[in-house]
Amino acid sequence: MLVSPLRKAFLGAFSGVLAGAALLPSPARAVIQGEVSRDPNGLRASVVRIESTQGEICSGTLIGPDLVLTAAHCVMHRAGYSVVVVDRQFRPRRVGAAAASMHPDFVPGTTPEDQPGVDLALIKLSEPLGADFLPLDPRGGGSIATGESVDIAGFGVVAENRRNTARTLRQAHLVSIGSLQVANRVTVVTDRRRMAETAGAGACLGDSGGPILRGGPGGYQIVGVVSWSSGAMQQNTRMRTACGGFTAVTPIGEHAGWIASRAAELARLQVSEAPRERAGRADWMARPARRR
Repeated sequence: MLVSPLRKAFLGAFSGVLAGAALLPSPARAVIQGEVSRDPNGLRASVVRIESTQGEICSGTLIGPDLVLTAAHCVMHRAGYSVVVVDRQFRPRRVGAAAASMHPDFVPGTTPEDQPGVDLALIKLSEPLGADFLPLDPRGGGSIATGESVDIAGFGVVAENRRNTARTLRQAHLVSIGSLQVANRVTVVTDRRRMAETAGAGACLGDSGGPILRGGPGGYQIVGVVSWSSGAMQQNTRMRTACGGFTAVTPIGEHAGWIASRAAELARLQVSEAPRERAGRADWMARPARRR
């Protein structure tokens, strides 16, 4: 989900962080700038693409053989959904989404600025994936520390005006600059070299729901889910974008209890019991009662 730049909120919350941050000279190639993931043993085994019958694209992470963790706003519409994975030769394979569950605090239809809930959801696949795929364990990720180096991965576009560049898995290195309280609390990550002063690494259209990771190949650990993004603080007034600046992340360590309990419930759900209509449309979501 993209939003217009929230300059006042970011500047007020992070002015001290930005002023004191060390701008390291290491190159940062963004998800929106094209570091394509080509390792057959890498993130292609864990990061998936989510597509709806309305033409929307999101990203997600396998946390079980038939279970995907993503953003709630990626599955909030009354539509049919499927999940696309890529094999070791990077050939796509489409799997049906049998059921999904949004976090009970999420409020569909609200914008990121006034979203009071938790932007997380789980998708139950119509069949388990095989040994070619590697689910990531969402337990034990803990908090995302300010100044911590993390990775982002997703199937989004390289620029808002280049919609045909979606559906390719890309990844980038980012840094956490702390938490931001808008209507809900998110962790904000950005390009370490540019620190969101000018456009750099970050999420764009199609990267929502994708993972924020620590570690490296063979040892990745998911610590957050991409929720929304904002453009850099300095932009061409004629070509404003909501990409390449700040990326807002829902940290999953704070919601580990819900993820574990709902994942266990969906794991027990037989596909034949999933609340679906034709082609997975309409009331296919298995959503629990809202907490009070």
